[in-house]
Amino acid sequence: MNYLTISAPAEASFVEKKSEFIGYIAPVKNGDEAVEFINKIKSMHRKARHNVYAYIVRQDNISRYSDDGEPQGTAGVPVLDVLQKRGLTDVCIVVTRYFGGILLGGGGLVRAYSHAAALACDAAQLMDMRLCHRLRITADYGLYGKISYILPSFDTITENSDFGSEVTLEILVLSEKLAALTEELTEVTNGAAKIEDLGELYGDFSSVKKIF
Repeated sequence: MNYLTISAPAEASFVEKKSEFIGYIAPVKNGDEAVEFINKIKSMHRKARHNVYAYIVRQDNISRYSDDGEPQGTAGVPVLDVLQKRGLTDVCIVVTRYFGGILLGGGGLVRAYSHAAALACDAAQLMDMRLCHRLRITADYGLYGKISYILPSFDTITENSDFGSEVTLEILVLSEKLAALTEELTEVTNGAAKIEDLGELYGDFSSVKKIF
């Protein structure tokens, strides 16, 4: 159920035997958004020899690729392979090639397109999307210390803090840790903290360094 994606578009490039390879990567939610991104890059590089692409989206479990005129299996498949090996989804990569006049050969093309795709992935900010619950915790100020002390041990992410007449925290907790956290909060506050489950969602836990 968990998945890896990226937070925003990114790009990177390199030159191999006078051919310039520019890797573009973007988050997409469906095939239509992927096609829109591909067409955007193509319109930016109308004079390029090739605009190779690959994408994977969770919606309808779709994966697509195109060699865009390169020899079959030397371009689109290597780009798709990079996405698959890195476990990325809801992501589209387009690799633009400006031909430098020197043929790279089949193996050279595979390495070049793989490298361009990998560079684009490296340039992007990863998001570790995990199934979680958003909780709203409301308590007296005297309980805030106890509550804030135990939250890190459950790998929670605090989204909002409101210090009004009472302390109100909105946090994300992994679904598999929800029951244990709720029980612990109830115990340390003797049931005085109000805990509201605002629903299940996917949250980005890439900032949580602890291994789950």
